[in-house]
Amino acid sequence: MRRVTGKLMLLDTASLYFRAYFGVPESVKAPDGTPVNAVRGLLEFIERLVRDHRPSHLVACMDADWRPQWRVDLIPSYKAHRVAEERESGPDEEEVPDTLSPQVPVIEEVLDALGIARVGVAGYEADDVIGTFTARATGPVDIVTGDRDLYQLVDDGRGIRVLYPIKGVGTLQLTDEAVLREKYGVDGPGYVDLALLRGDPSDGLPGVPGIGEKTAAKLIAEFGDLAGIMAALDDPKAKLTPSQRKRLAESRPYVAVAPTVVRVARDVPLPEVDTVLPRAPRDPAAVERLGDRWNLGGSLRRLLLTLDAVA
Repeated sequence: MRRVTGKLMLLDTASLYFRAYFGVPESVKAPDGTPVNAVRGLLEFIERLVRDHRPSHLVACMDADWRPQWRVDLIPSYKAHRVAEERESGPDEEEVPDTLSPQVPVIEEVLDALGIARVGVAGYEADDVIGTFTARATGPVDIVTGDRDLYQLVDDGRGIRVLYPIKGVGTLQLTDEAVLREKYGVDGPGYVDLALLRGDPSDGLPGVPGIGEKTAAKLIAEFGDLAGIMAALDDPKAKLTPSQRKRLAESRPYVAVAPTVVRVARDVPLPEVDTVLPRAPRDPAAVERLGDRWNLGGSLRRLLLTLDAVA
């Protein structure tokens, strides 16, 4: 990975194109009738993000493996409810709307033609790619995602924040440590402990039964972190209710492996990639061809104008 100087923006691309798909009418189609609502919506998202936040570097982070086996080996229920088809080799097929799947290769082609860095690494989720880019960055980082799991990366000291879309990308929650403490009572690293104790049905994480978000936050405030909470089980004087002791003791096997599953990887073998925000498209002819083929119209034109103005 080349050295990144300046402001880095990392896109949780799948999170954003899912939002685009459900936020832009499916009546937006290519000349042959193929829906392109996710493609156009994502381009509009990127244009707005670049215009409003002016990063010097931008990476579209991809899910090369949306359900890595190393996570499933530790917690078999991890994202199990989202499996459309199991495969003997390679990632299982994720349940995705029929009219969204064909748009993903188009998104990849358009990003490549524009020269916007696109990175996915076999065996890892986009979150892990984001975690590794963030770990290696020397300047401020804006992470754009609709996945709260990435709150764990928030770090005021390093200028790392999460831009969480509330409505499109025009209304974003700028998530820093103050927001995390106000909403959850924890900092970035503390969010991992909160999330694994609370559980997350959308990711198939069971959590510790009987311990919801508020109780998890209180336990973290009392004992400092997950290790402190589990150590309190061996201290009869620790302020744990009999029910909490019972539930935590029964959940020891889960608690032992859950941090590895919930924490994003920070050591992904990233490829050599130019992350500088392009001012002009890498392949103008391909951009024009793709724009005509898929009826990308004003969405693509506005992005090109914004790149030229701010890059």
